[in-house]
Amino acid sequence: MGTKLDIGIAGCGIGGLSVATMLARDGHRVKLFERFAEPRPVGSGLMLQPTGIAILRTLGVAQEAMALGARIDRLHGMAGKRTALDVSYAALNDQAFGLGIHRSALFDILFRAARDAGVTIVAGHEIRSCNLDRGKRRFGFAEGGSDGPFDLAIDACGRGSPLVAGQARPLPYGALWTEVDDRGGAAAPHTLSQRYRRASQMAGLLPIGTRTGETRARVTLFWSIRDDRVQQLYADGVEAWRTKWSELWPEAADYAATVDNLSDLTLARYAHRTLRCPVEPAFFHLGDSWHSTSPQLGQGANSALLDACALANSLRSTGGIGCALDRAWRSRRLHVWLYQSMSLLLTGVYQSDSRIVPLLRNWLMGPLSRLYPVDRLQAAMVAGTIGGPLHRLGLAGNSAPAFTAVPPTV
Repeated sequence: MGTKLDIGIAGCGIGGLSVATMLARDGHRVKLFERFAEPRPVGSGLMLQPTGIAILRTLGVAQEAMALGARIDRLHGMAGKRTALDVSYAALNDQAFGLGIHRSALFDILFRAARDAGVTIVAGHEIRSCNLDRGKRRFGFAEGGSDGPFDLAIDACGRGSPLVAGQARPLPYGALWTEVDDRGGAAAPHTLSQRYRRASQMAGLLPIGTRTGETRARVTLFWSIRDDRVQQLYADGVEAWRTKWSELWPEAADYAATVDNLSDLTLARYAHRTLRCPVEPAFFHLGDSWHSTSPQLGQGANSALLDACALANSLRSTGGIGCALDRAWRSRRLHVWLYQSMSLLLTGVYQSDSRIVPLLRNWLMGPLSRLYPVDRLQAAMVAGTIGGPLHRLGLAGNSAPAFTAVPPTV
């Protein structure tokens, strides 16, 4: 598409920053709106999969992300003395890996890239509406006033987007998260480690490397919990929670001991929603605004990056905006459907009140996960490559670069 567009983007998260950078580099006039007075990430660590790393490579920031993040080669979970989860990226090939990274580190990288690309970032504006105005879009703000018109508006507000009709379906389980210093031992190198009691309790440790400008290696600590049990957990206090953690995972008790107050833990609630079609006239829903679910397959940030690339690619092709949005949706819908379905299916395996499903997981899935071809299938599921998302974006040869341990800048 040779025409340079005026584009408005709602949401300064991973998806919003990535698509803003891509579109601004293509010469479009991009304005990005954020509701916070100072743009910032929400949450602790996340997992970038080979798909997401490939998109960072197209943005030219993959090496910077890997300098700050922690390479992940394996996902490993124990239920008592039984292995309930064992996924190795090496089952795909010796170049495949994941990347644990602090949200603030990834945010800083993408924020700088957007600024360098010439994106106009407008903070302190909470968007409540996106109205059609003679074929273009205008954002309306909660505090009053509006901005536009834009040739194209993009909704990257996330799961709770006010620009999506209807609410996502809440899932019964969420998780408490925080970050602590990497103490070694239970936080196995290059491994996302988890411990389970049935599917109603789960403790986990994810190495996430360092924050921007720091040298301390950090780990994200998380504790699965049903939403209606959160208030009781807070009422019981931090000592009672530490005891529960220690009973489930005694080898990692020293990690829980570093949490001084339960207020140090951030509660993440999950919900499932998949829009039948993310396209409206001159309007596109991206990332969790289009598709949100539990994090069991760790695809949230990666799917947002893939959506951003699909939209940017489509706008480079010939035809009008409507055709471009339709191409972007069609290039992503199979992958989105597959992973929404698989994530929803696996939610009950790791977060539910079921007693039967965890038994099948522990006695069937665990042993099978070490056998071919199940090991390769599980690795492909986690890596996000089922459905060929990179091939559909013309990036089949753009595999993630080899991991290079570069000391972070202090």
